[in-house]
Amino acid sequence: MTRFLVLLTEADHFAKWDTADDEAQERDFACMRAFSAAVKERGSIVGGEALTDPSTARTLRPGADRPVTDGPFAEAVEQLGGFYVIDVVDLDTAVELARLLPPAYTIEVRECLDVEVG
Repeated sequence: MTRFLVLLTEADHFAKWDTADDEAQERDFACMRAFSAAVKERGSIVGGEALTDPSTARTLRPGADRPVTDGPFAEAVEQLGGFYVIDVVDLDTAVELARLLPPAYTIEVRECLDVEVG
């Protein structure tokens, strides 16, 4: 099995979510539940989280003193709204499963490197 990062981005995600009605939000949640169930049938979900608005982020810039700025690294139309880390057999399977996520999102699927961090 191989771990993959599945990133969910959407143009103006936070403004759209905050103004979406209950029915629209439930459609997105139904897609996410279908994705979770399908992943569990073919592998596992290692982790995942919904993220706060990018304006709450702090970015450490390059340099010896690592200056910190408010907000995301770069201004972008698409905003990262959340992510999953899944463990499935291959990239094709990860992409197939990602198709179950809400269609309004741009989905990026990337293999995780097996690197010792601790």
